[in-house]
Amino acid sequence: MSSLLHPRHWLIWATFGLLRAATLLPLSAQRALGRQLGRVFLLLGRRRARIARINIDLCFPELTAAARATLLRRHFESFGIGLLELGCGWWSTDRRLRRQITVHGLEHLRDALARGKGVILLSAHFTTLEIGGRFLALLAGDLPLKALYRPSENPVMEHMVRGNRERQFGTPIPRDDIRAVLRALRRGEAVWYASDQNFGHKGSVFAPFFGIPAATNTASTRLASMTGAAVVPFFTRRLPDGRYEQIIGPPLENFPGVSPDVDATRINRLSEDWVRQAPEQYFWIHRRFKDRPGDEPRFY
Repeated sequence: MSSLLHPRHWLIWATFGLLRAATLLPLSAQRALGRQLGRVFLLLGRRRARIARINIDLCFPELTAAARATLLRRHFESFGIGLLELGCGWWSTDRRLRRQITVHGLEHLRDALARGKGVILLSAHFTTLEIGGRFLALLAGDLPLKALYRPSENPVMEHMVRGNRERQFGTPIPRDDIRAVLRALRRGEAVWYASDQNFGHKGSVFAPFFGIPAATNTASTRLASMTGAAVVPFFTRRLPDGRYEQIIGPPLENFPGVSPDVDATRINRLSEDWVRQAPEQYFWIHRRFKDRPGDEPRFY
């Protein structure tokens, strides 16, 4: 603990303190503040703004230039709101959060877990990711859930993320610890997993996402093949009135399919359907098309 309190970490502790204080604001004030933060990030974060602009241009060529610029601005506003939602997901009371969420399809998760072979809870990277995880843990009640997380080199960030995931889901699983994922699935637990980020060629195939070949992780296919786990999709979106909707779909039928390529295409199509429902809420600042097949030119 003494190393976490070293002066070099005081700035990040102060940031978390401000984030926690913001959770005391009315939700409407939090969203207004989040939108302003997002506009600041759009102005100052030129590299991320460039990445998001390229992604939006690639995925929505049918939109006018003005419409794509509006989507870019709304994405950064959503990103700013998502940062404040991180605090809500970590520190808001259950009672406060229950008033903000409507869930559809929780019975699909319960029925899939009743099979006893585990569940891969398949999601994607949206700005609602963290608060969506809190909603899931809150609504699922006593269901056995595990969450993957990305370990951080910053000890304070690691302490905070790991600690808060642990309060919601029990001991979290590092993203690359496949053995721990397999053990959880074989115990009949549900593992929350987002498969839509680009981790390079290893363990990936190129599958279309908005019509563009994107390196897509095939872990869902491998895990389902090895354990017989059901793959249950779920998606959380922020509604125009400030409330939230979480949709848990039925298990994917005939999964795994005939090949990892077919499965990856199917998963990307599912993610694309979610994105079209709330395009500003997808994580456009990620270099989704970083790796290219063959000698195709780079986008970023």
